[in-house]
Amino acid sequence: MSDHATTDARQVAALFSHGRLTVVPRKPARREQLLAHLAGTLFAQERTYSEKEVNAALLTVHDDFPALRRYLVEGGFLARTRDGGSYRLI
Repeated sequence: MSDHATTDARQVAALFSHGRLTVVPRKPARREQLLAHLAGTLFAQERTYSEKEVNAALLTVHDDFPALRRYLVEGGFLARTRDGGSYRLI
């Protein structure tokens, strides 16, 4: 793991306590690190998720799952169908 990747991993880990996200970063760069981590750990490639499944996965780390879902879509980590019924990891 490169020094940069190690630093990123430590910064993301600092946002969690007992497996739960304690804060959603306001700074875009920190938030992007968090979103990349969540996308990579909560969702699998080549799988389609219902909104209910996305919500359930995000709820395992933070109560404000609607905000996290929106950030993941807006950040280009998850693609959502036009009707909002299904999601895929990008």
